[in-house]
Amino acid sequence: MNPSYVLNETNHRPPLKPRRRFRFFRIVAAIFILIFLASMAWFYLTPSGTSLRYMLADTLITTQHRDYAKYLIGQAELDRRVNDYFARFDQMGTVKDNHNIHLSTKSNPAVETESISTSKYKGHILYVHDPKQIRVVTTSIMGQGEQILSMVKRTGAIAGVNGGAFDDPNWDGNGFKPAGIVMSGGKLLYHDVGMNEPVNAVGIDKKGLMVAGRYKPSELLDMGVQEAVTFQPKFIVNGKGLIKNQADGWGIAPRTCMAQKEDGTIMFVVIDGRQPGYSIGATLYDVQQLLLEKGAVTAANLDGGSSTVLVKDNQVVNHPSSSYGMRYLPTAFLVFDKPEQVQVNNIWKNVDMNNFDSSKKPFAASK
Repeated sequence: MNPSYVLNETNHRPPLKPRRRFRFFRIVAAIFILIFLASMAWFYLTPSGTSLRYMLADTLITTQHRDYAKYLIGQAELDRRVNDYFARFDQMGTVKDNHNIHLSTKSNPAVETESISTSKYKGHILYVHDPKQIRVVTTSIMGQGEQILSMVKRTGAIAGVNGGAFDDPNWDGNGFKPAGIVMSGGKLLYHDVGMNEPVNAVGIDKKGLMVAGRYKPSELLDMGVQEAVTFQPKFIVNGKGLIKNQADGWGIAPRTCMAQKEDGTIMFVVIDGRQPGYSIGATLYDVQQLLLEKGAVTAANLDGGSSTVLVKDNQVVNHPSSSYGMRYLPTAFLVFDKPEQVQVNNIWKNVDMNNFDSSKKPFAASK
């Protein structure tokens, strides 16, 4: 009998000899290399792999780590894709909205919330039945943004969500400098474009109609827009979705979106994301389909990602994605019992925003 096959006292085979052990590890390594090469071939050379690769790239594009997408699709393709997205967003913003809204006079609670859950994402919808109860509120901290929960508590709001875009060149989360325009109470508080230069805006006019798309600041004033911030894209117009499929959905991310139903009800959708095992997030196509099911006739995207937050009754309702906590932001859409009594000051009035440098401010803001 071959002694190498004799069982020992514990009834186990003796350990492999060094030569056999080396051969075993070579086989295992070769198997892993083959699996890796096959995976890379699938990832880069097949339609399904390419689709996933571009979805991952789009997901990175929506974050502050946009440059990492070049490792998936290359720098030239990244630049082209970003430019293509924003060109499409601008075009979507010019689609004419007929504002086919018939404001309801029925009695409803000021706000209601609905939980939403799918196999992919979880979130909430905030229903505001009277759009005139919504105000854009700005940070009250000179040189720094403010967390939405703080804004709600400070102003006595019923509820609120994060608002528009802001410049964060140093990625320090300062949140003081808006991008585009900010309007509150019918006044233009901030604009970094000329009065006759189109900019993407999302807001509400004096009749309670949601306004979204590309407008000149002067047009917004002439239209009687009361509350507005800058973000994009507008993706539902006249009850029809403008995003054709998941591939054009701008990646998977936490989302905040605003929409209006035919009876005038405003819906703020807040989708949690970047939390595996709980909610990875949604594409804009996902949100579009959800809102169409809920009866939206107009819808537009607001700032999302780490900014996404919903506050009601002085409590954070959703699960913000940032491990640092809620972001410090320049603007929010808040809901009030008596919106006409809310005073929103122009905190940027005497600040040279062209030379504002958040890195020199003595504030520790979350990223």
